Amino acid sequence: MSETQVRVLAADDHVLLRTALCNLLTRESDITVVGEAGDGPMTVQRAIELRPDVILLDLEMPGPGPIETVRQLRTAVPDTRVVVLTMHDDGDLVHALLSEGAFGYLHKSATREVLLAAVRSAVAGGTTLFTPQRTTAPRPPLPADPSEAQNLLTSRELEVLTCVAEAMSNRQIGRRLGITEGTVKRHLRNIFAKLEATTRLDAVNKAQSARLIGR
Repeated sequence: MSETQVRVLAADDHVLLRTALCNLLTRESDITVVGEAGDGPMTVQRAIELRPDVILLDLEMPGPGPIETVRQLRTAVPDTRVVVLTMHDDGDLVHALLSEGAFGYLHKSATREVLLAAVRSAVAGGTTLFTPQRTTAPRPPLPADPSEAQNLLTSRELEVLTCVAEAMSNRQIGRRLGITEGTVKRHLRNIFAKLEATTRLDAVNKAQSARLIGR
């Protein structure tokens, strides 16, 4: 990736919104918009041609769907970071996209500062999650006693999380444990919900703090 310029591909099927996004990005001295796309297949094609550092991907573009598009991008351009933009706040979809390798999930109510921070964070390998605040009943904290914390996750979930801590992909985890990628994703969703985690790294850090898995 470029050390001085962040090369961005803007993917949105709404031309006016895409143009506004590009105009916002090009005001930054360290960001260059290298291309645009209006649907999922075009995004993958342009990503292969341009090899951008970051792709800002609209959730509702025509094509195979956001999860499949992120999966294809991860295969075609593994060094490119994908940040998803959306008007929807779907927890299951958030976890699914992050599990597929997205580096950000931003509701379109995010401020300019949040968007730019997410782009720069993605280049550095960080993950940004921004969704509208909800009013929910507080959940109990993770048990402080390690013996009680061990009961929080099932033995299989602990195995999956241990593999995640080793930076293994869902496919690699499935092969090691003899389960399908779909089953791995289901376990990850359960782990995220139980630990109140938003990313794989967040889940690992919380599990290690609670001594559910080793460091």
